[in-house]
Amino acid sequence: MKFAIIVFPGSNCDYDAFYALKNIGYEVEFVWHRDTSLDGFDGVLIPGGFSYGDYLRTGAIAKFSPIMNSVLEHSKKGKIVIGICNGFQILIEAGLLPGALITNKNIKFISKQVSLNVSSYNSVFTKSIPVERKLKMPIAHKQGNYVASEETLNELKNNDRIIFTYDDNPNGSILNIAGITNVKRNVLGMMPHPERASDDLLSSVDGRLIFESILS
Repeated sequence: MKFAIIVFPGSNCDYDAFYALKNIGYEVEFVWHRDTSLDGFDGVLIPGGFSYGDYLRTGAIAKFSPIMNSVLEHSKKGKIVIGICNGFQILIEAGLLPGALITNKNIKFISKQVSLNVSSYNSVFTKSIPVERKLKMPIAHKQGNYVASEETLNELKNNDRIIFTYDDNPNGSILNIAGITNVKRNVLGMMPHPERASDDLLSSVDGRLIFESILS
C-alpha cells in the first residue's frame, strides 16, 4: 500500500509521518503542495505543522494549494485520507470534514501526552485496535478546540463518526472530540499525533495501531 505525504510550506511533521509509515511497511513518498496528481497512491496523509505560518486562520491558505483538488477527488474515490493536527485543520477548511477547530480553552499552545478512547471501531482506522484499549500519544497545538453546530454534532453521534475522544479533555473540545471521520469513513481528522507514538524511543507505540489497522 502506497501513501503520499503532502508537504506544505511550514509542515514540520512530514518526516515523522514518513518514518512511522515506512517502518510499518508502507511505500511512502513526499508530494509537494503545488503538485496536482495523486495517481498511484492508495492513501494520503496531511501532516502537522504550521502550513503558511497559520496566517489568516489555520489551514485557510493551504486549502487553496493545487494538490487539494486531487485530495478531494482521492477521497471521493473512497481512498484513505488522514489529516493530523494541522492536517485536520486543513481538511476542515477544505470541506472534507465538518465543524471547526478554534483556540484552546486556556488560549495557550498545549504540548503534552494524552490518553484517548476509541469511540468507534466501525472504521478502517480502528477496526483492528483491541477493544477498550486506551491510546497514549502527544498533542501539540493551539487551535485544537473542536466545535460544531448542534445539527452537525447530532449527525456525528447518530452515524458513529466520532472516532477518538479525550480521556481528560485538554483543549475544551465539545464532546471531548479528538478525531472524526467523513460519511464514507475513509477520511480521518485527528488532533493527537499517532506518528509521534510509533516507536519505542518515543515512549508509546500506540499510534502504530491506527496505521496497522489500515494496512490489515
